[in-house]
Amino acid sequence: MAFTASSRHEQKNARDARESVAFACLALCGDGTSEGGNVARLKKTVAMVGMMGAGKTAVGTALAAALSVPFVDSDEEIVRAASRSIAEIFERDGEPFFRARESEVLARLLRGPPCILSTGGGAYLAEGNRQLISATGVAVWLRADLDLLWNRVRHKTTRPLLRTANPKETLRALYEARVPFYSEADITVDASPELSIEDMAARVIQALATRPDVLEGEQA
Repeated sequence: MAFTASSRHEQKNARDARESVAFACLALCGDGTSEGGNVARLKKTVAMVGMMGAGKTAVGTALAAALSVPFVDSDEEIVRAASRSIAEIFERDGEPFFRARESEVLARLLRGPPCILSTGGGAYLAEGNRQLISATGVAVWLRADLDLLWNRVRHKTTRPLLRTANPKETLRALYEARVPFYSEADITVDASPELSIEDMAARVIQALATRPDVLEGEQA
């Protein structure tokens, strides 16, 4: 089967990501990688949870490349199924409709092969979603402080919940309301502005390495 230039480029990006995370993991994790720098096999889906701007998509993409598993974004799956953007779904059908579709998509994705699953910021608030994620996978909360989150989302125009007269205060209210739910996640990994995406992915691997039911393989 012939590979297109695009597929070769994607393969190189995945290879580069694996190498970058491997080096970061050696620095941050010590013995968190298996012999030869290869990361252990993923046995359960890892659901990335947390606020908008926490880095779920960026870190999740690097993590998936490092572990050689698929990366799936639940919001993108909803958009694909509805043929409308998240903002359009909110505007036309309302948030309750969106949350119901979100739960359906999460249930379907969690039944599939192990992957890195980026969830929407509000997905983990629903008790049913929290129970399903913990029963079939593992929830990883990327914990970032409010200043870091605001710096990352302040110029974004794709966040329907921040389309208010005072988006920073809206973000603060969301943060304060959601943190108690995020704190129920199985694993917490702290974000920091000085850490690269690869460093954050390495931190997640280090945390997952403490769960042999999630990450399997010989340690170096």
